[in-house]
Amino acid sequence: MTLNKLLLIALLLTGLTMQVGAYASSLEQVKKHGAVRCGINKNLPGFAEKNSKGEWSGLDVDICRAVAAAVFADASKVEYIPVSTKDRFKSLSSGKFDILSRNTTWNLSRDTGKKITFTGINYYDGQGFMVPVESGIRSALELNGSTICAEKATTHIGNLKDYFLLNRMKYRLRTFDSAQASLQAFEQGQCDVITSDQSSLYSLRTKLKNPQSAKVLAEVISKEPLGPAVADGNSNWEKIVRWSLFVMLDAEEAGISEKNVDQVKRLSRVPAVRRLLGLEKNTGSNLGLNKDWSYNIIKQVGNYADSFDRNVGKGSPLKVKRGLNALWRNGGLHYAPPID
Repeated sequence: MTLNKLLLIALLLTGLTMQVGAYASSLEQVKKHGAVRCGINKNLPGFAEKNSKGEWSGLDVDICRAVAAAVFADASKVEYIPVSTKDRFKSLSSGKFDILSRNTTWNLSRDTGKKITFTGINYYDGQGFMVPVESGIRSALELNGSTICAEKATTHIGNLKDYFLLNRMKYRLRTFDSAQASLQAFEQGQCDVITSDQSSLYSLRTKLKNPQSAKVLAEVISKEPLGPAVADGNSNWEKIVRWSLFVMLDAEEAGISEKNVDQVKRLSRVPAVRRLLGLEKNTGSNLGLNKDWSYNIIKQVGNYADSFDRNVGKGSPLKVKRGLNALWRNGGLHYAPPID
């Protein structure tokens, strides 16, 4: 093979490599745009919803706000882009937004086959069932022969098949393009049961004309670790999103909240706390962020408990208990590496 042919092959391979990572967001691109572009659910109370003033709120929304606080020192610098369940992965990998924060389950096939990388878990969930109260059904094991509504392009379809096969039960499946369409069919009596992540079911129930007419069954039939994701190809941006969530978890563990962060910053002599708040070293330097990046997240967005309580927990209409979403020391699964 001639030298010219070898050079041509090398150039082609270089071009292909650049093209594969071309759509991965970078810190420089985000700064140039002037806002973090965040793919979110169009309307899922507790996770992503817009009020009458056009303001977005929710547990997933707070991930976007935390990253904006880290990058711009301003949690409001977010461009929210509602995206459907069907289009979310393609939209992320093609560069339509910088983060996907949309009640999305992290699993092997998505992490390895969708050209995306999950950066953490902000909600430990599991698939469940919601039924009319008047049905008298108390357990998922009583659902044999039921017609079940579910959303297309979700993990729920496969989980449902596995659960009913394992328990030697039969069911009829009706699928819809959105959770809202599934809910509408359920309310109209087109199906006996609606299935989704339990968090989504509690959220959807608030949209019924009479929320008290339906109940969520206790059984959880799957593991659904929900979290943000970014497009493959830029490890630094991936780390910024990951550590923005970790800051919120570490802050809760340290007892630092949006309400007391300034007092703690002024008075604390605890080395780990001072590092978390950027007082003893610039922990953001390796990420390309300033030394106040973590302080800005806590001050403007809060710690994980602040976010959980106001969006889905005791301070919200959903009243979801922490359960698996408590810190590890309180019997939950949340555990973040130290800021050091």
